[in-house]
Amino acid sequence: MLSITAQYRRTEQEARSSTDMRVQLFALVLVLLLGLGQSRKPHHQHQLKIPPHDEVARVARYVVNQCQWASMATISTHDPVKGQPFANVFSISDGPVGHGQGVPYMYLTRMEISVQDLEANAQASLCVSLAQTDFCRQQGYDPQSPLCAHIILSGSVMEIRNTSVEEVVAKKALFSRHPEMMDWPSDHNWFFAKMNITQKPETQSPQNQDACGPTATCLPVIRF
Repeated sequence: MLSITAQYRRTEQEARSSTDMRVQLFALVLVLLLGLGQSRKPHHQHQLKIPPHDEVARVARYVVNQCQWASMATISTHDPVKGQPFANVFSISDGPVGHGQGVPYMYLTRMEISVQDLEANAQASLCVSLAQTDFCRQQGYDPQSPLCAHIILSGSVMEIRNTSVEEVVAKKALFSRHPEMMDWPSDHNWFFAKMNITQKPETQSPQNQDACGPTATCLPVIRF
């Protein structure tokens, strides 16, 4: 009788242990699924509605503010492409998403070949596209489609004076959206720079004059 009772208790314990394992396994799978669901969310969510396409300055400001990087073209000083356009990718920021200042800031080092080009000729163009965000994918727009808003900024790249007020602004703008930058090697002599946009949009209209201020120093040349 004792043997039967002991065997029953052992069977009951094994059943309870098996149930506990199934519960733990279910909980683990649930956690993994929740994590997977979160990881599939776009890294960059559009928090603001894109302005009307005819309000060119506002669209330009929106694109620059929403995007994390740009393709910058310089005139190469390096063989075998010396004297030819040379495009490279750079992280940018004009401030927090939804609160940009309209000035694309960059974090550069003179060890970079494009920066060496800029030291010989500071003129450059900066292409920024919503194709890098979830907007065009959600709308089903091809990156080359005019409906997938992209802009081309034309001007010169200027180094921001060390210890200046603007350096503080640039640092906050970039490090808040690109925190990895804070850990980049200090012996690379990084410095902050900005795109000094020298031309206004060809389609500028009175209703968007105030988007970047009366001097229009942050209004880019637009191509759609």
